[in-house]
Amino acid sequence: MWIECFEKDARFDGTDRESLVEQFVAHVRGTHEVPYPDEEVRLWARNFAEASAREDGPVERLPSIGSIEVHPVTEERIDDWLRFFDRDAFPDNPDWGSCYCLHPHTGDVPERPWRDVRAEMVERLRSGATLGYLAYVDGTPAGWVNASRRSTYAKYDDVDREGPAPDTVVGVSCFIIAPPYRRHGVSSALLDRVVADGGARGARYVEGYPRRVETDDDSGAFCGPRSMFDARGFAPAEEHDRYTVVRRPVGSAPRP
Repeated sequence: MWIECFEKDARFDGTDRESLVEQFVAHVRGTHEVPYPDEEVRLWARNFAEASAREDGPVERLPSIGSIEVHPVTEERIDDWLRFFDRDAFPDNPDWGSCYCLHPHTGDVPERPWRDVRAEMVERLRSGATLGYLAYVDGTPAGWVNASRRSTYAKYDDVDREGPAPDTVVGVSCFIIAPPYRRHGVSSALLDRVVADGGARGARYVEGYPRRVETDDDSGAFCGPRSMFDARGFAPAEEHDRYTVVRRPVGSAPRP
């Protein structure tokens, strides 16, 4: 297992998790100024180290992929969802291995043990508090989108307060694509399914939050590129510091 500093200036490898954690804490305290207490820094490091060992899926992008199928994550697909997040989603980025896509619902909160985050998201999926979709390629989960009601997202509770009621909006908060399937249209297939299902879910709008400044880093594209939303008839609704709110009515035709 290994831990990489959040500033990318040091990496610690080994088999003893707690030894790696203490090396990391000593590095952080000796090199960086961070406002977090030692126990929170240790917890972040433990989560990273355990993700680096757990996330053992392939990291090489495939030159081509088969057809893409998209399904909502209902009870019978939770095991597929767990396999995806436990092993295949972040083998190239263990820093995100403890998120399990809970962050949109909670907003910024102190670090938590990854098993607690995982358990909370499973319960949200089972209760319907979170709704998302898995994309499959040749029967293998290849990608995920969180497409819950905006009313469930603490991260976006300040979006367009004079606009549509949050419980009438499906918010497309995160795309997570396993490394072999990136840049093969998986996010587009997921977004198309979200748009197609909006009416049946009783929503009036579908909304996205693409970053205002995009990067070439695949891991930085988790909100989806603006161009993908533009091509499907989403129009800008509100600007924020880091992202643009884009929205389209359910049932409207995409622009040519």
